Amino acid sequence: MKKNLYKLLEANEYPGRGIVLGRSAKGDKAVVAYWIMGRSENSRNRVFDLIEGGLRTVAADPKKLEDPHLIIYNAVRTLRNTTIVTNGDQTDTIYNFIAESRCPGYDFEAALATRTFEDDEPNWTPRISGAIDMATGAYKMSILKSLEGNAEGVLRQTFDYPAPQPGEGHFISTYKKNGNPIPSFEGEPIRVAIDCDDANELAGKIWEALNEKNKVALYTRVIDLATGDVEEAVINKYDAVVEE
Repeated sequence: MKKNLYKLLEANEYPGRGIVLGRSAKGDKAVVAYWIMGRSENSRNRVFDLIEGGLRTVAADPKKLEDPHLIIYNAVRTLRNTTIVTNGDQTDTIYNFIAESRCPGYDFEAALATRTFEDDEPNWTPRISGAIDMATGAYKMSILKSLEGNAEGVLRQTFDYPAPQPGEGHFISTYKKNGNPIPSFEGEPIRVAIDCDDANELAGKIWEALNEKNKVALYTRVIDLATGDVEEAVINKYDAVVEE
């Protein structure tokens, strides 16, 4: 049964970073959403910045940036007919594997087999990733997480959706809920209803549902499967500081 994405988010004060991939109700468009949240000042000191073919995170105030290695990265990249979206620098790993066609048909899985969860003890934040075919709408999702908090054990899970149905998608996040340490997401990506095919409208609905205190930035992309045309929207909670 499809869940209501907005109600899921409203009921969870801290799902962390999240990815939604799916298909519009008419079946003619693919839908992508990615957001970041934060509890610390360093995590909240970020904005989304559109780049050619994608999106990156940058420091809202560069002077306040402490440790960039897990929070500054390319979040979305486009290669030929593939949109890649992740919560870390594994975006580039996946991009490079696809570009070099190292494992045709399985570049996504092969790339992530070289990566593990983040090194932010004791949370060991999962790496979540997605790739969507901009011609067919088919997509894959992945999570790399610690084995119940064991720093020596990694659990790699990939979920393949070759024939997504109109009006539905899947949602995965880094965390199950708030906590200390923060518990990792559990189970399969959650099947959710996709109720709009406009990037700005979708962004507005998701942004409204995210916890006001912890949300930081949001990105949506809607892809016309027939033409490949892309519509994007970005919402940032904080303003970027312009250095003089």
